[in-house]
Amino acid sequence: MGRVFTGRISLFGRPAERRPRIAHPLFLLADSQLLFWAERGELFLERARERIEHDQPRAAYLGASSGDQPDLFALFAGAMEGVGIRHCRLIPAEPTPEDMEYLEEAHLLLLGGGDPRLGWRAFQASGVGDAILRRYVGGAIVVGVGAGAVQMGLSAGGADLPTLGLIPYAVDVRREDDDWPALRDQVRAHAGGVHGLGIPRGGGLIYHPNHRVEPVRHPVCELAWRGDAVCQSQLRPD
Repeated sequence: MGRVFTGRISLFGRPAERRPRIAHPLFLLADSQLLFWAERGELFLERARERIEHDQPRAAYLGASSGDQPDLFALFAGAMEGVGIRHCRLIPAEPTPEDMEYLEEAHLLLLGGGDPRLGWRAFQASGVGDAILRRYVGGAIVVGVGAGAVQMGLSAGGADLPTLGLIPYAVDVRREDDDWPALRDQVRAHAGGVHGLGIPRGGGLIYHPNHRVEPVRHPVCELAWRGDAVCQSQLRPD
């Protein structure tokens, strides 16, 4: 089941006039499970790989949200190997000029998990946040995992912390057991101005250029302000 965003976009997060046009799909994952998940014999990541028209693509892992943990980069590199991408590089919280040069030429960018606030502050300080937007507009595929998925939405961690604002929704992950408290607070605080998407463990979504939300593997929770209350619905995979 898809959903087309029709509500008013909130003014917090990245201002609307600075958000890039949705040129190609964005991939938001709750955790790393979908990096290795296959359905009917095909890896889910093939859906991202098939959109890269390059024989030897470069992939960049942005690990600032987790303190640049090398084991998480190794996990990323293993997932890329599974879809034939062998040129991978960790872009750290404090990138070198060589790191930035690689990032500016990367065909796939993965924003890693961890603490979305920690990662976003590093992106702002280093200029990586603007580089991500440039690469997306330039044709790169952007994948967000955990904190990275949150950073692709309108704000991080249920607070008005500026983020990439690539999709016109607030995003949270893996809080289904608590019924999405931070996301509910966010929708309530901006009544009518923002919808929320909650991605459960093991699940994900693809945000398409026509603004369709495609849940992957598990239903995605949508929260919206209706009248004077936060209302919840489920977006189910096709």
